[in-house]
Amino acid sequence: MARLTKRQKQIIELVGDQPNFSPSQAVELVKQASLAKFDETVEVAFCLGINPKHADQQVRSTVSLPEGTGQTVRVVVAAKGPAIKAAMEAGAVDAGADELIEKIQGGWFDFDVLIATADMMAPLSKLGKILGPKKLMPNPKAGTVVAPSPDAVSKAVTEFKGGKVEFRNDRQGNVHVAIGKSSFESIRLMRNLSAVYNAIMKVKPSAAKGQYIKTFALSSTMGPGLHVDLGRLNELASVE
Repeated sequence: MARLTKRQKQIIELVGDQPNFSPSQAVELVKQASLAKFDETVEVAFCLGINPKHADQQVRSTVSLPEGTGQTVRVVVAAKGPAIKAAMEAGAVDAGADELIEKIQGGWFDFDVLIATADMMAPLSKLGKILGPKKLMPNPKAGTVVAPSPDAVSKAVTEFKGGKVEFRNDRQGNVHVAIGKSSFESIRLMRNLSAVYNAIMKVKPSAAKGQYIKTFALSSTMGPGLHVDLGRLNELASVE
């Protein structure tokens, strides 16, 4: 049997053999178990009672994290005319029309979010095979397709830079969302966790039958997964 490292022993001492925790306990332990030499990302993972093979049981939406993500989000915008200037003034790293499409087509992907005005979706469609696998293709459900107006573009850029994130289920019916950094105060992580939980509940597919949230766990980049007691989720209904 392989010998445990010092870090593994520390984590075992912290977590013990308790099978699950309240949301607030899980947040505290995730922070304590983040022992890496960098600021670890804290993530929540939901296993949902949906059938991902059915189109009417897909879970996809966005949520604005009240405490932000703790990361610098690089936003680019495909737009025309005055909307380009509005995007840059709002903090986009780049914005444009045909020239931006050519840049991406040439292999440039130094961005995290691509926002497009509705009138740019047709030209962007030719990049579907490039952007789709990278989960960068703009989509109305993700809030990344907006009206072709400076105000709409400015608002979208500001929201995504400020902590708006997209979530969607994978092929196994799981949803993963980063809710901040281990350096965040516990209350900040709880506020973000509450926002994500409520957003997940809000988009429950009407076709999904049985228990909606089957398991729910928190973890940091290098830490263990801590299961949350489903009977204690009322803690997340409202976090001040």
